[in-house]
Amino acid sequence: MKFCSECAHPVALIVPEGDNRPRYVCAQCDAIHYQNPKLVIGSIPVWERDGELKVLLCKRAIEPRLGYWTLPAGFMENSETTSEAAMRETEEEAGANIELGELFSLLNVSQAHQVHLFYLARLVDLDFAAGIESLDVRLFAQHEIPWDELAFPTIRTTLELFFADRVKVLEGGRYGFHSQDIVRPMRMQSEPG
Repeated sequence: MKFCSECAHPVALIVPEGDNRPRYVCAQCDAIHYQNPKLVIGSIPVWERDGELKVLLCKRAIEPRLGYWTLPAGFMENSETTSEAAMRETEEEAGANIELGELFSLLNVSQAHQVHLFYLARLVDLDFAAGIESLDVRLFAQHEIPWDELAFPTIRTTLELFFADRVKVLEGGRYGFHSQDIVRPMRMQSEPG
């Protein structure tokens, strides 16, 4: 940040009086510009018939990670709830109609200044299609998921947790809520920098 969004004067990175962290502060109007993590909200849309469960994944048509698979997710907009964001992103990226379930995972990605939230979701029908940010949208059984082509560690972690909980559900248990810190880089280790 170079200029104040309030008065357009230059800002300086300093620790404001009464604070304990560096913030961008305008010397002209004294505005303190706080920069906080962004929320990435998504869903785990599933279709289950005759005992077979499949998860809907989207192949990214945009950077970062163009051409890699992801759950439908994106940045939360102002004036929407997290559940509204999950439903909107699922519709935008996959054209899918879902019934939203409980919050399933909360993943802190501090190195990217993000928090990722994923909701359980059930596909209402099979009427889905790639949105403008997706090259392809497909249903995958667990053994079909392109694990080496997943876009981000948060997607892999969420899917691993989901399928581990699925075993519990089949044994009479239920899906849990999971909170973790993702400390590895958002780009997979095998990928060039």
